[in-house]
Amino acid sequence: MLLREQTLLGSRCAQQRPSTCTRRPIGTSRVTCKAGNERGRGETGAPQVEDGLSHPPPVVRPAPVRQPPTIGLARRAGAAFCAAAAAAALSLGGGMLAPPAAQLGPLGAPGAAQAVSTEQLLFLEAWRAVDRAYVDKSFNGQSWFRVRETFLKQSSFDSRADTYSAIRKLVASLDDPFTRFLEPVRLQRLRSDTQRSSVTGVGVELSLTQGSGQANSQLKVVTPAEGGPSERAGVRPGDVITAVDGKPTAGISLYEASDLLQGPPGTPVTLTVRSPGKDGKLGPERELPIVREVIVIKPVSAASCSGVNTAALGLPAPKEPGAGSGRVEYIRVSTFNANTVEGVVAAIKEAKSSGAEGIVLDLRNNPGGLFPAGVEVAKLLLAGGDVVLIADSAGVRDIVSADAGALALDTRTPLSVWVNRGTASASEVLAGALKDNGRAVVVGDGTFGKGLIQTVVDLSDGSGLAVTVAKYQTPSGLDINKVGIRPDIRVDPDTLALGPEAACRQLAGPDAPRVFG
Repeated sequence: MLLREQTLLGSRCAQQRPSTCTRRPIGTSRVTCKAGNERGRGETGAPQVEDGLSHPPPVVRPAPVRQPPTIGLARRAGAAFCAAAAAAALSLGGGMLAPPAAQLGPLGAPGAAQAVSTEQLLFLEAWRAVDRAYVDKSFNGQSWFRVRETFLKQSSFDSRADTYSAIRKLVASLDDPFTRFLEPVRLQRLRSDTQRSSVTGVGVELSLTQGSGQANSQLKVVTPAEGGPSERAGVRPGDVITAVDGKPTAGISLYEASDLLQGPPGTPVTLTVRSPGKDGKLGPERELPIVREVIVIKPVSAASCSGVNTAALGLPAPKEPGAGSGRVEYIRVSTFNANTVEGVVAAIKEAKSSGAEGIVLDLRNNPGGLFPAGVEVAKLLLAGGDVVLIADSAGVRDIVSADAGALALDTRTPLSVWVNRGTASASEVLAGALKDNGRAVVVGDGTFGKGLIQTVVDLSDGSGLAVTVAKYQTPSGLDINKVGIRPDIRVDPDTLALGPEAACRQLAGPDAPRVFG
C-alpha cells in the first residue's frame, strides 16, 4: 500500500516568498488573486493505499512542464509552522537549552516547582503544532488548553513509547480521521512513497467511515487499484472492510490497517467485506481470499481513439469528412503524483496533433494525491477563471486562479470528465474547476466528497503530524466535503469502459453512450 498525505507547504521556511493572493473573510465579494511562487511539495489528503493500471497505453513521449506554484495559504501555513517551531524551541526547549528546572511547572509555565521532562517537551511540541495549524479552532468542541493540562497531569511520560501513545490520544480527541500522528518510520515512508513507481500489497485505497467517532470507525474502500488483486477479488468503491485475516478492523487507524494489508509478494490475506446496497445499507459479510502482489503505479495512460461515433457521443461532425474519421483522445488519470502532469501534457499534445474532436478525462477511482498536481492539470485546460477556493482556520479565503490561461494547452476541444464514488480529494478539485468554469461536462456518479487539506508538521525527534489545515471549495463556492461533485450527465459508472483499449472500442461502437454536451 502507498501511504500519502496532502500538504500545501511549498518550501522550507527560509525559502518562502511573498504571495500576491488577496485575503478576504468568507462571505464578502470575490477577489481574484494570484498565488505566490513558492515551489510546492504537496502530498494528498487521507492516508492512501493504491494503485496500478492493467491496461498499458501506447508509448508517448512526456514533455517537461513547470511545477505548479503553491497558493497563498501555503505561505501562511508555512509561516505559522515556522513560528510554532521557533516558539517551541524557545519556550519548550526543542533543540535549545531548557530553562532551569526550578522555573518550570508541568505546563512549562515560569515560576512552577516541577521541571518539564524531555518527553513532556515533545508532547507539548505536538500540542502546539495542532494549536497553531488545525483548521477547527473549537478543537472538536473542547478547550485545547484544558486538554493539554489534563494530558500532562494524567498521562505517563516515562518513555518515548508513552509519549507517542499520549500524542496519538491527543490527536484522536479531535475525531478527525485525517489528522494523525506519524512515527519516524511512517513519516519517512510517507515522503518516499510519493516518488515510488510500485507498491506491494492488496491494492486498495482506504479511508475511515465518519460520523460514528474514531473508536467505532471502520475501514471504507475509496477505490481498488485498477486490475489489482482486490479489484479482481470483487472489492468495489464504498465497501467496508470489517476484518483482515479474522482480526476486526473497527477502531483501528489507517496505519494499523496498512500494516495488516502489506506483506511480501505472493503471501495470502483474507478480507471480510460488506457492500452497500441501493438503499445505502451494508449487506452481509463476504470473505475474499487475496494474494499480495507488486502493483505498478502508473498515473497516466492514454490513447487516440479513431473511428468514434461522434453523433452518439454528442460531438460535432468530424473535422475530416468521411466515415470513420472521428477521433477522441482518452486520458486516464489514476492518481496525482510527481509524474502526473507531464503525462497529461503529453496526452493533450497528442490530442491536438491528431485533430481530436473531443477529449475524455477519466478520473474514476482516482483517490487524489499531490494537490498542486491536480491544480496544475486544471490550468492546462482552462483559459482563465478560478480553480479552487481555500479557507483556513481564520476564515480567510484564498483563490487559486488559472492566470488567464498562461499554462493552458487546450481550452477549446470538447471535454468529458468521468467520475464515480472513488473520485476523491485532488481529483474532485479538478472536476469541480472544469465543471464550474463551463469547460467540461461531468459524467458518471457523485464523487467521494473529501474537501479537506492536510499538511505534515515535523517534530524534533523525527516524527511528525499530519494536520488538517484548510477546507477547499469549487469556484462556485460549493463545499464538497461529505457531499462530492454531482455529474451533469448521470451514467452508471460501470457501464463506461475503463482503460484506453476498452474505452476506444466502446466509443467507436454503435451503442456508444452520450458523454459530451
